[in-house]
Amino acid sequence: MKLLKDILYGAPIIDSRGSTHVAVQNVIFDSRKVQKESLFVAVKGSAVDGHLYIQTAIDQGARSIVCEILPDQIQENITYIQVKDAHSTLGVLASNFFENPSSQLKLVAITGTNGKTTVASLCHNLFTFLGKKAGLLSTVQILIGRQSFPATHTTPDPVSLNQHLRAMVEAGCKYCFMEASSHGIEQKRIAGLDFTGAVFTNISHDHLDYHKTFDDYILAKKALFDKLPAKAFALVNKDEKHGKTMLLHSKAKEHTFALRHDADFKVKILEHQLNGMLLNLGKHEVWTKLIGKFNALNLAAVYGVACLLGEDELQVVTAISNLQSVEGRFQYFQSQNGVTAIVDYAHTPDALKNVLETIEKIRTGGEQLITIVGCGGNRDKSKRPKMAAIATQLSDHVILTSDNPRNENPDAIIEEMEAGVEMHLRNKYLCISNRKEAIKTAARLAKKGDIVLIAGKGHEKYQEIMGEKHPFDDMAVAQQSLNPTV
Repeated sequence: MKLLKDILYGAPIIDSRGSTHVAVQNVIFDSRKVQKESLFVAVKGSAVDGHLYIQTAIDQGARSIVCEILPDQIQENITYIQVKDAHSTLGVLASNFFENPSSQLKLVAITGTNGKTTVASLCHNLFTFLGKKAGLLSTVQILIGRQSFPATHTTPDPVSLNQHLRAMVEAGCKYCFMEASSHGIEQKRIAGLDFTGAVFTNISHDHLDYHKTFDDYILAKKALFDKLPAKAFALVNKDEKHGKTMLLHSKAKEHTFALRHDADFKVKILEHQLNGMLLNLGKHEVWTKLIGKFNALNLAAVYGVACLLGEDELQVVTAISNLQSVEGRFQYFQSQNGVTAIVDYAHTPDALKNVLETIEKIRTGGEQLITIVGCGGNRDKSKRPKMAAIATQLSDHVILTSDNPRNENPDAIIEEMEAGVEMHLRNKYLCISNRKEAIKTAARLAKKGDIVLIAGKGHEKYQEIMGEKHPFDDMAVAQQSLNPTV
């Protein structure tokens, strides 16, 4: 239990009615979860306005209300707090309620179109290898030390986020690495947090169904760096032209990592094979089990984060040599008959191109590359033809299939993908909307030495069809299809 006056500390208040010396059992922004002595924060969502549920919250036991517009009827024994922006205020209140856990951790946020999960997860794994207790907030999972919990959002809501951070502090964690999605930043889910640093990986075509324009998408990412304090570090990809954009108006200490350009944390690929890469990282050579230029950049970012957090360079590169690939990120196995299957989360044109170009560099020349790819429903439609175009240009054979069709017809999505295929490449692809059958077909087509890339879903263990999530695991289906006797 906390007192309302303490929870309101630092919140920009326009007006208040009633006593702030009242008990608060929890901070709630969903009226369905209100209990006795809840503090209800009325936020305006994209679909629902919490102001419509203020009376419902009071009827269910809320005794304090935070809102942008005061109700016409002010009830006795209820405290009303008026604020300009309930979304950002919610972050401040949640942080105060959980006793500001982010200030008790070294909290590092990673943002970008691609690489967020990999960089955040590898940072957690590296610090764990170094004997440090760390937390992770990612698309794949939430980790408190080594204990795993399911993740529902890339960036959780402010209440859940601070609750997780508090649990990390109580478990003895000293570090936390978290993904900061453009949605999460724009919706101010990270408001009120005290960041030690932030990382920008890259930016490319994605989420334009939400942000509407590419400039809006860039500005959403940039907002993370705009809010960093002077004591924090800002580590950006110098090979990415928008890296400089992130640093404009940021008070944080500026640092860079790169593969192509000179940078504070420079990486160079010395050898590149299917089972790993030899890198020059800083002043050190290191062998890593990860492959691809994008992973070289990811490791440069991880190396940079560790060094900026004060870790010894030699110990860091030793830890890097022990890191495994993150689930669903260029995760591969070889079948009994010598076919290599790769599962990757690549669901944007840029990510798919990076993966296919990486495979091209490690091919010996005699094998076929068969790519299975789809696009999600109820999402940015403009990337669909681009995904099919890239797949057919950089693969020997392509199977266009469903991803998470959600509430759309998967065949209609595939038709929109087909529109991007150049006429002279139309003999390269098949359309099989059933994803399991698509993977089985690729397994039948593949011969010894061939490579099968299954792109788009990565770590996901479900397929969302007409509002229902059905169990589906690309890696498991691939293993069953390529090793049917196992």
